[in-house]
Amino acid sequence: MLLVLSEEHKEHLAFLPKVDTAVAAEFGRIAVEFLKKGTSPKIYEGAARKLNFPVETVQHGVEGLMFLLTESAKLMISEVDFQDSVLVLGFSEELNQVLLQLYLQHCSQIRSILSLLPPHPPAYCNLEWRLDVLLASRSLRQQVVPMVTMKLLLSTGGGNHSVRVVQTDPATLQHLITTLEAALASMKTNHARRILRNIK
Repeated sequence: MLLVLSEEHKEHLAFLPKVDTAVAAEFGRIAVEFLKKGTSPKIYEGAARKLNFPVETVQHGVEGLMFLLTESAKLMISEVDFQDSVLVLGFSEELNQVLLQLYLQHCSQIRSILSLLPPHPPAYCNLEWRLDVLLASRSLRQQVVPMVTMKLLLSTGGGNHSVRVVQTDPATLQHLITTLEAALASMKTNHARRILRNIK
């Protein structure tokens, strides 16, 4: 399986050929350290001063490496596929080998770090709803078109909240309720309980 990089990530990684291979290898080491302990603006500033590059360019380069390593480890990309994925970036053979060695050395370590990170799916906080009914329009004097508008307040972790507004007709809402109730009922079956026990 090949890793497909967006144009934005390719731009971030385009900084690497502009520096010495040893510096690129050091950025790889910093990227792995940041995955373990979190980022540090001071390191970005120090590296930018030494290399005479803007801080943002250095930060994007290291973050691009972090993305490359985490996504490759997440997908368990093989050695050959990693080389093919990096080939599209147009780096030198030496730089490609440095990135490959970095990936092979730290793949299992990155996977263990990723396994410790808890997922943060949005959690329900509050729901406001309103029922609107269109009774007439210029073309139709007598009609009844009900519409349910729902405003969902979701917690996204770290004290942050997001709002989602959903509008639907009562028939679709009833179908959604029925589907969700069926999903909840299937969680109570013996088969689902066995699967959950094995996951834990």
